[in-house]
Amino acid sequence: MKEFKLRPDDEFIKLGQLLKAVDLVSSGVEAKIEILNGNVSVNGEVCLMRGKKIHNGDIISFNGNEVKVTQ
Repeated sequence: MKEFKLRPDDEFIKLGQLLKAVDLVSSGVEAKIEILNGNVSVNGEVCLMRGKKIHNGDIISFNGNEVKVTQ
């Protein structure tokens, strides 16, 4: 499982931005497509919102990869 550390001043990162930041997608457009196609889960539930706020402790699953967000 990968870890993504939020910047000290940030309380969250948007789902589409996170996928790109950890190199699971190559662009924001690709993130949007994968999210809208139902290929991304947040804490075990499919999420169709690209702008979903991802907080400390959330776990994102995509294409066999998991990312845990930490502070």
